[in-house]
Amino acid sequence: MARCRALAGGIAVAMVLIGLPASAHEHPSGITDLVTPAVVRLEAVSHVEITLLDHVGELRHVERSYDFPFAEGTGTVISPDGTIVALRRLAINPDDVAVYAANKIFAEHHKVKIPADDKKHRLKNPILDRHLQQCYKPESDTATCIIDVTTEITAYPNVSPASTDGFKVTCIKAGPKPDSPAVLVPVTPMSGGVGMPTAPLADKVPDQVGAPVSVAGFTGRPGAKVKHTVEIAHLGKGGSGGDGGRPFADPENKVDEPVKLGGLADKGMIGAPVIGDKDGHVIGLLVGGGKDGRMIGIREVTGLLGEAKVVPRRGAIDTAFEAALTRYHTQYYTEAAPGFQRVLELYPGNVVAAELLKDSLAKRGGPEDQGTRQAAARQDERSTPLWPLILAAGILFLAAGGGAYLLWRRRTPEVVTEPPQPLAAGPPLDDGADQTVVVRRSQPFQVASQQQVMTAPNPAIKYCTSCGMRLGPAHRFCGYCGHPIET
Repeated sequence: MARCRALAGGIAVAMVLIGLPASAHEHPSGITDLVTPAVVRLEAVSHVEITLLDHVGELRHVERSYDFPFAEGTGTVISPDGTIVALRRLAINPDDVAVYAANKIFAEHHKVKIPADDKKHRLKNPILDRHLQQCYKPESDTATCIIDVTTEITAYPNVSPASTDGFKVTCIKAGPKPDSPAVLVPVTPMSGGVGMPTAPLADKVPDQVGAPVSVAGFTGRPGAKVKHTVEIAHLGKGGSGGDGGRPFADPENKVDEPVKLGGLADKGMIGAPVIGDKDGHVIGLLVGGGKDGRMIGIREVTGLLGEAKVVPRRGAIDTAFEAALTRYHTQYYTEAAPGFQRVLELYPGNVVAAELLKDSLAKRGGPEDQGTRQAAARQDERSTPLWPLILAAGILFLAAGGGAYLLWRRRTPEVVTEPPQPLAAGPPLDDGADQTVVVRRSQPFQVASQQQVMTAPNPAIKYCTSCGMRLGPAHRFCGYCGHPIET
């Protein structure tokens, strides 16, 4: 038992001297890098093909096509196949572009003044006015206009080099209000590869008033001069989907955050994801504008996704990217660099991964690199002489052994032995004798304790060492047995 205690003590000393580095790291909070690769710029246009049937003079067919841009904003990819969550106002034109096209073609062809809007107007000329009113009703049998309206929504991903054409998406589900969420899917399904980066969606909005958040989006079409914008804000009190969303409020009252975020919404960040500080997940979408920027919560978004039967999911790009991000934000730049390289192999245009890779390579092996620090520490440990450890362990083992021996001696009963009795005084023995002499006589012999050597009181008398018969002074052989006498 004592030796086991000593061994445990030696191991403890070694562990204290050597130390064990931590291998697990918590994911850092407050980052937006998980979301920014999945942010896209959305531009929506209503395309109108209109044919005017001119019956005033000669029958003529006048054909025109018009594009009416109606929305610019930000969306968020929530599935590798390119599914996007945005706002209804970015997907559905609230204006009646068919009426707008009718006014425009009439004004151009008949050379009359009609406001260029989506309102129905009247003309002083009764014949032209009758034809104009019939043009406003393209579904009737007597219509003077044939109108075909399509909505074209283009998503421009956050890639480098910038995509000049983007990819087309269409709305499959939208809420009832302009600031309600909408679900958009690619017109042409993506084939091959691993798809696009996606943003993780939170389960709920933080209840805490003043909780820090970030808003990420685009104020223009992505390009060399237009990068994604990230703005910091804080959640205000109250607000829900029914009353226009949750407000923003600076807890220190240094910045008028509703005005700040409302201005960003007007510049193109309407619909941008609002990112929670806890884990970097999307907790809502930016709505409003002017002097009143707000946020609709994530539950409205996930509720509409459920109605559209769309399940958000993440892909291989996200797995590799998040692993590299964890290493990067904990300053393990040497380990982060290969992770970002893998992300760029999966999705070559990833702007965020490319920037972080560049930074990781610049800091790799430097004083900030925790991996280099640990390697240097391990090298120092290897260069430390081992003899102090060996000496300490030896001392511990010897101390344990000595303690065990003392404990054993204490528990072992003592055996008392009597000292040997001294031999009785007598004549010196014959040096020439080489056997023990047993004499069967009634002579007064003295036997020494614990010895088999016998002596006679008179050293001048000798006896045969074979049979014990008395010998004469000159006898060389025993007269009884004939055994030679040794002198």
